[in-house]
Amino acid sequence: MKVCHRIGLMLAGVFMQNLAFAQGVSSFGIAVLPDTQFYSRYATPAEGNQFMERYGSEPYTSQTSWLVQNSKKYNIPFVVHVGDVVDQQSKIPQWEVASKAMKILEDGGVNYSILAGNHDVTYGCSYWGSQTDCTDEQRTSNDNYLKYFPTSRAQKQGTFGGRSPNGWHEYHIFTAEGQQYLVLALSWRASNSAIAWARQVIKDHPTLPVILTSHEFLAIQSDGVNVVETDYSNFLWDQLIKDNDQIFMVVCGHNHGAGHKARINSYGHPVWEMVVDYQMAYQGGNAQMQVYEFDLTNNKINGLSFSPWVPEKPESTVTQFDRALLSGNGNDFSVDMDFAERFKGFNSTFIAGSTNYHTSIVEELRNDIAESFTEPSEPVILTPLDRDDYAHSGNTLAHWKFDTGTVGTPVINGSDKYAVPDQTGKNPLHFEGKSGDIMWSADHHAYSASNGSVCFMTNDKTKPNPAFFFTDGNGALSNEQFKNSGYTVEAFVKIAKDWTPANGAWMNILTRDMPRGWIGGYQGGDGGESSLLFAVSSLREFQWEPTTFLSSGVAEKTNWSGEVMADTWEHVAIVNDPVTHDTTMYVAGAPVLRNVKSAVGIAGLNWAAWVVGAGQYGGWQGGHVNGFRGCINEIRITNAALTPDQWLTARKNRVTPAGSRQVVNATNNDDEIIVTGGSMFTGGNGHNTYVLRSIRDAGATVTDFIVGRDKLNLIQLLKAVGYKGSDPIADGYVRAVNQGGDTIIQVDTDGASRPTAFRTLITLKATTANKIDKNSFYF
Repeated sequence: MKVCHRIGLMLAGVFMQNLAFAQGVSSFGIAVLPDTQFYSRYATPAEGNQFMERYGSEPYTSQTSWLVQNSKKYNIPFVVHVGDVVDQQSKIPQWEVASKAMKILEDGGVNYSILAGNHDVTYGCSYWGSQTDCTDEQRTSNDNYLKYFPTSRAQKQGTFGGRSPNGWHEYHIFTAEGQQYLVLALSWRASNSAIAWARQVIKDHPTLPVILTSHEFLAIQSDGVNVVETDYSNFLWDQLIKDNDQIFMVVCGHNHGAGHKARINSYGHPVWEMVVDYQMAYQGGNAQMQVYEFDLTNNKINGLSFSPWVPEKPESTVTQFDRALLSGNGNDFSVDMDFAERFKGFNSTFIAGSTNYHTSIVEELRNDIAESFTEPSEPVILTPLDRDDYAHSGNTLAHWKFDTGTVGTPVINGSDKYAVPDQTGKNPLHFEGKSGDIMWSADHHAYSASNGSVCFMTNDKTKPNPAFFFTDGNGALSNEQFKNSGYTVEAFVKIAKDWTPANGAWMNILTRDMPRGWIGGYQGGDGGESSLLFAVSSLREFQWEPTTFLSSGVAEKTNWSGEVMADTWEHVAIVNDPVTHDTTMYVAGAPVLRNVKSAVGIAGLNWAAWVVGAGQYGGWQGGHVNGFRGCINEIRITNAALTPDQWLTARKNRVTPAGSRQVVNATNNDDEIIVTGGSMFTGGNGHNTYVLRSIRDAGATVTDFIVGRDKLNLIQLLKAVGYKGSDPIADGYVRAVNQGGDTIIQVDTDGASRPTAFRTLITLKATTANKIDKNSFYF
């Protein structure tokens, strides 16, 4: 009986909620434009018009156009921009892009507030407890922000209430559901006088609920989930928020990600603090924006992050990173807010308006966006069957597979003074460091054919003498300039789980010794840096910065990825086109936003070594610095612009017979040939691997097996029979036997010392058994 009663109550609750929606709700939304800086920068000719070149459209204008087209449908009376309008405040074309995008709102009659972020001002240093630097009082009216978004422009907004005397801060009053709300927009580093101005604005409007917008406020912890207060948020809390009960919500950007938390003010009431910033995500944010729905009937604030631009992209450009809707954490959420109760201390007459909407705004928006775009599935990538199962390139100059040591032991130099061989045989790596600084590991990227990695255990930015690897200075790689060939550099890397900016900022994956300033005709910035940098920034971005050839002289050019997760294997490919000389960085197969145009070759001193895991500053005198913290699985350098089907993540051509007892002719390429029982195989001219998966595959024949070129893969077969050793030939499980002019490969499933007899697996025509050794197999 009690169970039935509880079920009845639950059903009644669901019924009442559905009834509320059926009857309609009093609801409205505000839209948030988070940090648009990369949209403004990379839509300019100076940066190659990256969006228009690749997609035929631009994210910033897509956002504002969508708002004009949909603000009435979704009852969005107001838009807030939380700053970092542009990326480089001194670059006029970026301001022109931003101005054009925001004018779409003005022409469409959509009211908005805007504020300056640290990238929008001349002096953008952070708050460290002092109000004597980088506040609005230390700036002048000559900043470009005030030229492109002056008071006269703000005054054209129907909601405009006023600006601070110096023009940096503004407030608006908009009406929704019969009630007025005040938006107070504070630009980067509000001065004490700005705080006094803001307090007066609130005092002058004593009954209005206030939404405060600020570029910086909350931060997001390294786990990407939990939000925390900052020095500046505590400053604003103490000086403005906690004793102004009208402020019920704070919205900010600046710190990457999305999240929210409630903080209790001096009146015992919650202030909802929201942070949203996607600039370090795919394509500089992929035009992700956020809508907050104020559901006055059900006393909820509902948030949803979405991109109006992703559904507009040409289908051929869409990757697994394109998401029209974001889920989880601060991207799709609902929090409780009893509006009448929360506001009654300063507005006792506040009530929900008449029902104007049949359902939740966010719910309808979510459904509409979902219907407009089919989320892409993850690309299907085959995992390698063996160490040779990758796309080989005849243009390979160096290829280091960091799996040649004994797992769990320290890396040391061998008797030949080298620690890691080069697959080409031309550029082996020496180890520099102490025993235990770098360890051999079985950990590796799932799509790498290299079976292990080297993990840098002790490198720390704060400590001298990092451990690293280096080539001979006069090696084959040192003379290569890539001027006419283009190039592809690939790496599988994992940043250490305990990485922080303090211990790993600007750590190096691959560099070249000697300063770029020593190269003749150098015209770049810091000449003390290494002539090539493949590094990880203080924001956990991949940085590719070669010194490139100009029409006269040399200078560096830089590609940047978005933010990269720690403790996660990543594949990075940097591809330089031999015709256009454009360089594109790919992470996990998708192009990053911040790529470069006309970057010719890689300049360096022809006697300078290539270095894995550290860099130099200032040449010999500076020593090696900024050691890598994490693991490196594989690095390959080719003097050709490879396509994705030629990368290390691609597999050799798979040849799979339709069944047993087939006659199979493989291609003349490098093939991975799945062996079936009783079949006859002709491999062709490639480097072929024959994969035997079980005893049932026995009885096959290869007509053209070439010792030293072709191999047999017995990995799955030996695992199936329970073999756990490392050398099945020495352990008596596998042997090669002459039979006439051929060789037969046999397996004993319990070892030569046990009763089971050897059984013939495969016949290799026209070969001799004494030439077959463990180098002919993958075990």
